[in-house]
Parts: sequence; C-alpha cells; structure tokens
Amino acid sequence: MNIQKNIALKPYNTFGIEVIAKRFVTVHSLKELKEIISEENNIFLLSGGSNMLLTNNIDELVVHLNFKGIIVNDAEKDFVYVTAEAGENWHEFVLWCISQNYGGLENLALIPGNVGTSPIQNIGAYGVEIKDTFHQLEALEIATGKIKIFTNEECAFGYRNSVFKNKLKGKYIIINVTFKLTKSSHNFNISYGDIKNHLKDIKHPTLQHIADAVISIRKSKLPNPKEIGNSGSFFKNPVIDSNSFKILQKKYPEIPHYVISESEMKIPAGWLIEQCGFKGKRFGDAGVHAKQALVLVNYGQATGKEIYHLAQKIQQKVKDEFNISLEIEVNVI
Repeated sequence: MNIQKNIALKPYNTFGIEVIAKRFVTVHSLKELKEIISEENNIFLLSGGSNMLLTNNIDELVVHLNFKGIIVNDAEKDFVYVTAEAGENWHEFVLWCISQNYGGLENLALIPGNVGTSPIQNIGAYGVEIKDTFHQLEALEIATGKIKIFTNEECAFGYRNSVFKNKLKGKYIIINVTFKLTKSSHNFNISYGDIKNHLKDIKHPTLQHIADAVISIRKSKLPNPKEIGNSGSFFKNPVIDSNSFKILQKKYPEIPHYVISESEMKIPAGWLIEQCGFKGKRFGDAGVHAKQALVLVNYGQATGKEIYHLAQKIQQKVKDEFNISLEIEVNVI
C-alpha cells in the first residue's frame, strides 16, 4: 500500500473544500483495510465525500475506500438480492439496477455519494428511503477486525438516521450493502407532485421513466457538485408537534407541511430558510443556492469554517423567527 503525505482533499469532497490530509491511502480490498486498522490507532474514513463539511486539516491517516463490484445473489420469483461494494458510486449503481429491470431505487437517482455511506444516513428522496429496500450490510469492526452482518432492524433506521450515526458511530466500516429489489410487479412511488407532473402524459411508466423524471427534477433544482461545491441538503426537514404547527399556521397560513402522524408535522427546511431571506444570498464564496435554499454552496474558495458559520447564522434566524431548531444533516468535521 502506498501511504502518501500532505494530500489535498479538495477532489475527495463534494463541497470542494481545500484541506490537507497529513497522510492518505486508498484501499481496494478488505485485506488491505484489515492491514491498515491493525497498524493504525486512529483513521479518518473517506468514501464519496458527499455528506461531510471539512473545517480543518486531517491529522489522522485518511483511508479512502475504493471497493468495487456488484453481485446478484439469490433470486425469488418476484425479487432479487443485489450486493454492491462500498466504493460503488450510488447514482451509477441505481442506473445499473434500472438497466437490469430491478426496481426500488429509481426515486433515489442522482443522489451524490457512494453505496457504503447510503445506509448511514438512510438516504431518501421523493417518498423513498434506503430502508424500504435494504436487506443487510457487512461491516468491519474497527476494534476487532471482525466482520459483522447488520439486518434492517439492527440498523435502526430513522429519518436521515441510523445506528451508525449514533450508538455505533466510528466503530464500524461498511464493506458492502445488499438490497432486495423487485424483478416484476414494481411498486412505483410517483405520488410526489413534481414526479406526477413529469409523468402525466405517460400511461404506463417504467423504472426508467421515473428515474428520468427524478434526474430532471434534481438537475432543475440542485447544483451539480462538479460545477458548484455542495453536499445536497444541508439541513434536515424539521418535525414539529401539531399544536406548534397550528400556532405557526395562524401566522403563516401558506406554510407548506407534510402530515407524519396525528401529532406530528414535517416542515420543509428550505421554505423556512427562504422566509428568513437567505435564498440566493452569498457571503464571500459561501452561499445559499438560488433555486433551493436547503442547499449551501461553495462558489470556489470558501472554507469549511465559513460555510459552517453561515449554517449557524441560518439556524439562529430560523429559531428566532419560527422557534424551530434546524438540525444539520451533513457531518461537520
């Protein structure tokens, strides 16, 4: 293995933040990864770099996971089990599944990042989350070097959450993920307004039709990280109790919302941020995207600290205006 020194991490994070890794290594196999953790006390794991905001140089050994491969495992009459290695690009994996007519992930097209990080925050979009098709994952326990299998239940999935963001954070490295996908009789989820509008003239939509609609919608609203540094949604959509919502609705009759249960409502964080006047605003090279206020962006030379400071300003303003606490979705490091 080739451990490099003083490597710039700008190409390895979608925000395009310029920080330095004191030491850096790319691993291509489980054998190499086991060697690393047996020799190093502290490592910094880097996969697709899509869900992080780097605010400092990294002193630990940065381990870039580059496991590749897709395997079709057991198949049933209507379902197939597909395993993807952690280093596979998420969007490319979704497109591969669609090309095989395997259904369940089409609503999650064009989400940045790699397969290995997708369960950590239970990625989701347009009414679909990873947990809906997740079967199991294999992970390496850093302390022992042993492989453990995690089932759907053991991952304790929640809204942009899992056991790997809480109780087991920093204790395991996800090696691969297995999904249970449909081979026929696909369960299309096209209830979201934007998707429904895109498909209104198509009588019998296919997996490809849905993915194309999602890709078109995302491209129209969200910046391409290759062009403008970003990490997608920076904040979680807050969930508030119904009584608090009723109070807000009296003051803001037009407030958008989604019913979670009889006692809970989800409010779009982007709407809250927009009402506070941040949409499209720029502070040096740190800014809020002009088309989607939920996305913070790096216009070129912003530091991680500058973007984090902007996020804190937004949190405070939303708290002052709506008495709602916005939770940051990305990992601030």
